[in-house]
Amino acid sequence: MDQLESSLTKKDTLIYSYKVVQLSKALWKMVEKDWQQWIKPFGLNINEHHILWIAHYLGGATISDISKFGVMHVSTAFNFSKKLEERGYLTFSKKDNDKRNTYVYLTKEGKKLLAKTFESYLPQNDSVLKGSLPLRNLYGKFPEFPELFSILREIYGSEFTKLFEASFEQAYNALTEAEQQSQLMKEQKEPSYQK
Repeated sequence: MDQLESSLTKKDTLIYSYKVVQLSKALWKMVEKDWQQWIKPFGLNINEHHILWIAHYLGGATISDISKFGVMHVSTAFNFSKKLEERGYLTFSKKDNDKRNTYVYLTKEGKKLLAKTFESYLPQNDSVLKGSLPLRNLYGKFPEFPELFSILREIYGSEFTKLFEASFEQAYNALTEAEQQSQLMKEQKEPSYQK
């Protein structure tokens, strides 16, 4: 690493860092705005929604897990989890095989709320998605960001990126299941006509 560092000028590293800062800030501003608009009708903020999502896809999560994978301070993860518990969306309990840690689980009401937020998501209100569509149309798929994942792996470690990727798969499966349940409920509500 020393050879690499000595071959870089301060100007090069400063410009690179500034570029990352500007791109991250600009992207986050749109993500944050869209996310807040999406969940506002449910009386949630971004941290609360993210905690519900993490607890769901981990099938129960410690506050440390929420902090790590939600990229938030431990006190933020704890305080918002407690607020969600007070509102009846989360419960805290120990696992039979792990009495040291307290785990956060979605309650039945928490699962319903999370499902409602997923159902209410409107792709046409997602600025980043709309901005990505020309790339999807050109290449036949959305950007996968391998360089960004590599940077995150170096910063947070491979466990983070593995769980990060696994969470995408879990979220995809959960959304598929929710879509199937929603479709089944619609079919059950439709009157059946006999000949």
